[in-house]
Amino acid sequence: MLAMELTINGKPTTVDGPPDMPLLWALRDLVGLTGTKFGCGTSLCGACTVHIDGAPTRSCSVTLSAVAGKSVTTIEGLASGGTDHAVQQAWTELNVPQCGYCQAGQVMSAAALINRNANPTDADIDAAMQGNLCRCGTYVRIRAAVKRAAEIRRGVSA
Repeated sequence: MLAMELTINGKPTTVDGPPDMPLLWALRDLVGLTGTKFGCGTSLCGACTVHIDGAPTRSCSVTLSAVAGKSVTTIEGLASGGTDHAVQQAWTELNVPQCGYCQAGQVMSAAALINRNANPTDADIDAAMQGNLCRCGTYVRIRAAVKRAAEIRRGVSA
């Protein structure tokens, strides 16, 4: 066990765990943030996506020691000041989820895109969301919600 310092959802946090523990399990089992989901365990499905220093990252294949000193944002920390992120607002407005299991990872990937690109094209959305699998097939609603989130960020009303 090793005590590692990192910032989780804007708060300095000490996580005491094995250095080779996947970040996913550290977040869920040691920190108690269960919004990040386990899907495949091999970085192929995107259910476990979090932001590490702002970049979307599959937390199932990043070790706890690899994030020491870094900033991690989970789905629980995406909202700011009591206001949902534009992606969360669009997801609700357009009723995107079906079963919902993959949605935390989908939202985190979409938020990273919107944070760096205020007006993404379909190709931009497809590239950013590639690797986020949805067994329910809500891809059309996801793309529409990413576009709507970009509008929300730009101040365009519905």
